[in-house]
Amino acid sequence: MKDLVTVQGQNTLKATNATQDDQVINMWLYGRSPKTVKEYKRNALEFLAFSGSPLRGTTVETLQEYVNSLSALGLPSIRAKLSAVKSLFSYAHRIGYVPFNVGAVVELPKSKDTLAERILPESDVIRMIALEQNTRNKAILILLYAGGLRVSEIVNLTWNDVSYGSESVYLTVYGKGNKTRYITLAISQFEPIQRLYEGQSNAHIFRSQKGGALDQSQVNRIVKRSAKRAGIDKPVSPHWLRHAHASHSLDHGCPVHVLQSTLGHSSLTATSRYTHARPKEGSGNYLAI
Repeated sequence: MKDLVTVQGQNTLKATNATQDDQVINMWLYGRSPKTVKEYKRNALEFLAFSGSPLRGTTVETLQEYVNSLSALGLPSIRAKLSAVKSLFSYAHRIGYVPFNVGAVVELPKSKDTLAERILPESDVIRMIALEQNTRNKAILILLYAGGLRVSEIVNLTWNDVSYGSESVYLTVYGKGNKTRYITLAISQFEPIQRLYEGQSNAHIFRSQKGGALDQSQVNRIVKRSAKRAGIDKPVSPHWLRHAHASHSLDHGCPVHVLQSTLGHSSLTATSRYTHARPKEGSGNYLAI
């Protein structure tokens, strides 16, 4: 009878730990983008399945064994999985759920910084925009570049997010991490976008042929076609235009703190990567369009 009671107690404890772990994971993921939630949760659950222990019972040795088990994977996959696990343990330690952050002792494998390889020359971006004949698609290219927006941000913009000044246009952007920021554009930069307005302030700025909001995959296709038309033999994506915005605006004298605000980076360190990728001084008002 005693053994049975012990087993039942252990099972109850495991169930309780699992429930509490789930709650912590849900809190950790709260407010992140759907894509990040899906990826991080998958990686966290994969680690817990490997470990066979709750978060509170995870040891440094177990984490190191997990690292060793990933050795056959490519570097990007290893970094993605370890980044998620390290982030989870940092959060669990920060809220007092675990007494020790075991993830802190594991370093991410270093990878080559390929940012410079994904920055298009200014002439290539100008050519992409100039050769685009579709009014909507040209406006998309201009705003991706002049505003430095993410593709997820541009498809969610509505005309209610636009306000007008005497010399500038201001966009209220709801971005990554559920953060709101404000983008300033010159009136001349916004004119091609303004031509899309059809009198509905609550409508999305960039609409599909059926009248709804554009899907991100549609924007990806628009950018790739524009790059191919311009003779650019590279896997150009909307994010490449964000990189180009950052690098080119620094080249033209934009202060790095202004660029940080435009891009919505929480840390100046993230923005400073562009000073290394394009080691010149150099947001939208500094560009040549």
